[in-house]
Amino acid sequence: MKIVFPSNKTELLIFLFFIILYGANAWFIAEDFRIVYDDRIPWDGYFSFDNRAIVQTGGGFERHPLSNYFFDCIRDFALWISGNRYDSVFRLILSLFSTVVISLANVQIFKYLNNIIQLPIKISLLILAFYGLFVTNILLSFTPETYTYTLLFLSIFYYYSAKKIQEDKPISFGATIFGSVFIGGLTITNIVKVYIPFLFEKKIFWNWKKLGMAVAKIATSVVVFVFLFMLRLNFNFQNFLNKTEEQYDKFSQPKVTPLWDMIYSWFFGGNILFPSLVIRDYHNKKGFEYKALFMDVYTSVIPYFFIGLILLLMIWSVFKNYRNKLIWILVMTFLFDILVHCVLKFGLHTSYIYGGHFVFVYPLLIGWLFYSYRDKSLTLSLFYGLLLIMTIYLGINNYYRLTEFYQFLETYYR
Repeated sequence: MKIVFPSNKTELLIFLFFIILYGANAWFIAEDFRIVYDDRIPWDGYFSFDNRAIVQTGGGFERHPLSNYFFDCIRDFALWISGNRYDSVFRLILSLFSTVVISLANVQIFKYLNNIIQLPIKISLLILAFYGLFVTNILLSFTPETYTYTLLFLSIFYYYSAKKIQEDKPISFGATIFGSVFIGGLTITNIVKVYIPFLFEKKIFWNWKKLGMAVAKIATSVVVFVFLFMLRLNFNFQNFLNKTEEQYDKFSQPKVTPLWDMIYSWFFGGNILFPSLVIRDYHNKKGFEYKALFMDVYTSVIPYFFIGLILLLMIWSVFKNYRNKLIWILVMTFLFDILVHCVLKFGLHTSYIYGGHFVFVYPLLIGWLFYSYRDKSLTLSLFYGLLLIMTIYLGINNYYRLTEFYQFLETYYR
């Protein structure tokens, strides 16, 4: 309970701050507009999020194998509060759930910065403020999606595993099963990330007993996961293989946008800094036409420079801390997403929606960079000033784009 929830006054204040900040935005959008949930819009109302499909069915089983059980509970609770009506109250409950979840995820980032890296509190708060303004956090704080809850569960698990590795203690059976079912259950590829920290337990490959125990934990969690997954499929595994192939063909085809710009503007940048927005015409295949909002690539040199600077800081952090095994846990989880989206090109054309799978890596690597210069006050001050300027720019840019989003809602979703 101390790991998951705020455990001191500072963490509680951080949690309440983000509840108020994100909650005001979520309340405004859910109360006044129907974009969060409209029964006529099956997908892609804004930025390719599949809100209605996720809320009603948990999404496709081939990508989100156990999320239907999870979202059934959330939907039923929201319907109970709204009197079994899909109205503004229903939307509001869904959005406030997301607000609480993203606020808790931000607390996990602060816990990591403060307790694992042990940065001065003013540095931890600045990094958290920078992270809290990311596009992913803003959008997921009012969006009922698998990515919303994935971001929380990954943030919890990586803080927990870092704490255990730092204390030279093994990751527990319960945490391994929890991670595989909740993280892998919401997005099947993320189950790999649950097992990455095991590679860095102390002397894991030099102690047969430790290695055997780790294998037993992983095997048990896989058995539990597979059993629950097959139960949902009615043990028809061939259907899963067919749907997986179909989804890969659908979401990995090359688009008009150059490959390098999709990677830079959407995978790396779109999760942090809003680019310009474009409106497209869509229909629900049943005669209802609607407007959908998507992200364009960056159109000026400043955003490219901004994202390049963040990537440079992250690479610099890895270089300065290359002997730190906690760094490599973060790097490996990030590289896994780069493999899936940038190399295999799965969903690359809308990769800005996948930030919940990896965006927590950014502030943690920046935190480790500050740690590596903890004894050099001048360099530390320069980094602090640079990050402060970047935070101000990020806030101004994302607020401006958010007002464009409000205008879109006012025009088409009142």
